[in-house]
Amino acid sequence: MNRIPVTLITGFLGAGKTTLLSNLIRTSRNRRLAILVNEFGEVSIDGALLRDDGHSADAEIHDLPNGLIAYGDDQDFLPTLQALWARREQIDHILIETSGLALPTAVMERLQGDDLAPYFVLDATLAVVDTPLLLAGDFDPATDGDPVASLFRQQLASADIVVLNKIDGLDDDALLDAEARVRGLAPAIRFIELAHDARLDTRLTLGLHLHEVAGSGHRHYGPVATLPGLNLRPLSDQRPLDGHSHGGLGAHSHGLATHRHFHEQDPGWQSFTVSSTEAQDADTLRRALIAIARCEPLLRIKGFAPAAGGRLRIQAVRSRVDVQPQDADAPARPAQLVCIGYHPSRPRVIEQLNELTGTRWR
Repeated sequence: MNRIPVTLITGFLGAGKTTLLSNLIRTSRNRRLAILVNEFGEVSIDGALLRDDGHSADAEIHDLPNGLIAYGDDQDFLPTLQALWARREQIDHILIETSGLALPTAVMERLQGDDLAPYFVLDATLAVVDTPLLLAGDFDPATDGDPVASLFRQQLASADIVVLNKIDGLDDDALLDAEARVRGLAPAIRFIELAHDARLDTRLTLGLHLHEVAGSGHRHYGPVATLPGLNLRPLSDQRPLDGHSHGGLGAHSHGLATHRHFHEQDPGWQSFTVSSTEAQDADTLRRALIAIARCEPLLRIKGFAPAAGGRLRIQAVRSRVDVQPQDADAPARPAQLVCIGYHPSRPRVIEQLNELTGTRWR
């Protein structure tokens, strides 16, 4: 029985996971894809972005609202995969985008459990990196226990492939520096790929079979196809996935309880949504968000806002804010911005939005 391959896409807030995923969908027309999008927040923005990019006809997209996908109290993950398996003749590959504040290892552990392992197999885990922020030292630990540096390091350590994203304009020396930093943080990474304009060759990302178990005496559920022309380095020790064992190194599985402990012991990560029914001016809103990001500990802002003659799409990573107009026929709806940060203040954000935009937010 052929199992459905699953690719996980992880990475810190604003690394470009959704944009990279959008491009993968666009260039994978020979594969029937199912996309599971997990977000840390009250409103699903990333799924809406994929649908607005016109990919709903190329891949089916499922929003998973629980910020910690596949944990014990997630009521959506298992039923969603079971429903996909029931339609397995219509699906070639599943891609799961995890929240920027989650570790992918919970999904990895569930995929090897008895309830899913006979039907699904982890193909590979990709960690997407905001390369300019990496080079700027934003993920260097400022203090012991720094939450950003700790989460970033653990996401890298969980991955098979690191994708250096947002590299346009970087020279060879900068790219070599970025690779050295990644290798220093996660020496067990198997491959490092470059994403120009957030684009990856699908031959280097889908159908890699990095976690198939063959010839080791362990469970094997179906035949494994080989991708011609992609000479992957064989694993020196092929064992069942334990959630962290990579590149033939020793396993150090933490289990689901440890992953939950990681998040519960640091409740400072918070997400909230602000909204407005009033039309926004793109330049005014962009300047306001830059000012707010400089005085509030917000790491990520994303969403939509109405504007005269259309709608605005907002994507912000720290004080790097991009506000783009969409087609005039984009559906009209109130502004909704998802704000994610470390101990941010929602009242202060609303107060500054009201003052700086001259519109009413709540």
